[in-house]
Amino acid sequence: MTTTPNDNPVLTFEGKRYDLNALPDELKELVRGMQVADAQLRMHEDTLKVLAVGRQTMAMQLNDRLKNVTPLPENG
Repeated sequence: MTTTPNDNPVLTFEGKRYDLNALPDELKELVRGMQVADAQLRMHEDTLKVLAVGRQTMAMQLNDRLKNVTPLPENG
């Protein structure tokens, strides 16, 4: 779903183009709701990326610091 911000906004949805201004208010609300949902998804995807990088950094720090600690013997 894409919209173009100009004098005549166009909704492109599933390969078809629609005059956004000509749509009923109910459909305009659905489009706005989808835009909000898309923005929230992008925000949360970015948050997950930041968390993954932070976790990876902590894992590297843990690995580095464990080099000075004697591990338990393996069972076997």
